[in-house]
Amino acid sequence: MIFTVASTPSTRAKKWLRACLLPVILSTSFDASAQPFSVVEGLFNGAMPETMGLRFPVAVEHTTVFRGEQGKSQYNHGAVLYGFGDKLYLQWQSSARDEDAADTSVLYASSRDGLHWSEPRILEKARDNAVVTSGGWWSAGNTLYAFINVWPNDLQPRGGHVEVLASSDGIHWKNMGRPTFADGRPLNGVIEQDFHRYHGGRIVTALHRQPGLRATPIYTDDPSALSGWKPGEFANLSVENDVSRELEPSSFQRADGALVMVFRDQQSSFHVLASVSKDNGATWSQAEWTNLPDSRAKQSAGNLPDGSAYLVNNPSSSKSREPLAISLSRDGKTFDRAFLLRAGGNQLADPRYEGLYKRKGFSYPKSFVWKDNLYVAYGENKEDIVVTRIPLTSLMAD
Repeated sequence: MIFTVASTPSTRAKKWLRACLLPVILSTSFDASAQPFSVVEGLFNGAMPETMGLRFPVAVEHTTVFRGEQGKSQYNHGAVLYGFGDKLYLQWQSSARDEDAADTSVLYASSRDGLHWSEPRILEKARDNAVVTSGGWWSAGNTLYAFINVWPNDLQPRGGHVEVLASSDGIHWKNMGRPTFADGRPLNGVIEQDFHRYHGGRIVTALHRQPGLRATPIYTDDPSALSGWKPGEFANLSVENDVSRELEPSSFQRADGALVMVFRDQQSSFHVLASVSKDNGATWSQAEWTNLPDSRAKQSAGNLPDGSAYLVNNPSSSKSREPLAISLSRDGKTFDRAFLLRAGGNQLADPRYEGLYKRKGFSYPKSFVWKDNLYVAYGENKEDIVVTRIPLTSLMAD
């Protein structure tokens, strides 16, 4: 379809104080010139929550790649895009009803134009001893690699590892095992879906390392992304219950050559956290609060062909994952333009089905530049997989 663990009173009190006071404390000390980047005042209008006062880019289009079916595949989430050969590929996780259920499998589809998509195929079927989720894509030469995150049922604290599938035709797949660190050890964590190539061909993403989920930038100079991974030097702001405050990052490059990694803030400031690397991903500054509003969810960042930095997220300043918007910066330091990709509120229907962790909204966007367009994939109400296509000419600065 195309269309244009219970908590104690003291714990609750601490969370309430944090939610109320943290944004105030941080905003009073906010110095735009000292931050990894900033957003110009008034870019988002919080008095208009359906659209944040933004307009749509010219010629934006939307395609429903997969529509959830009751009792069969009504939960769909974690969509990730990648271009390989003459096709655009999309993987996501799917289950009959609930998030991270035992029956979760990873599906994928392909398209030659980004609007008309194939019927889904199974990329990784459900496992008896673990939950499998989408982990992203990469390619080298004539080989397409699909990364699959594996969450063993008996692993405590909750975490996982990554495995890689390889294909030369996008149809037949071979399990290549686990990617490795430079010292030969397998990666000990869940990989983030957002891979970017930077200076000298270096590949940068992040790993949510064991024990638990501790976000750590990682990089490799292996073109296949199967080996040679090294952890970037990075200190988490905090770790609670084996989960770091920073989660689910993406990245872009500034005009001055520095890399910026953006994070979900698990401590609910409802703003994007960001860290900077000035040595191509080897070392990273401590993550800092920025004035870019967020929904405490996964986002997607990158660079357009003209070098402009972009970030796709839900700039709601709350848990609401609507609307969906893209913010843009010519130099990666000042975001002064933004467009609406999907409007929320009454312009978005409620979820059709019940399920664990189901919610209204446009969840976990991931993006990819392909054939003169920026494509953004996401889960609509965690039920349907939707792709939005925006012509690059509608986004790039004059």
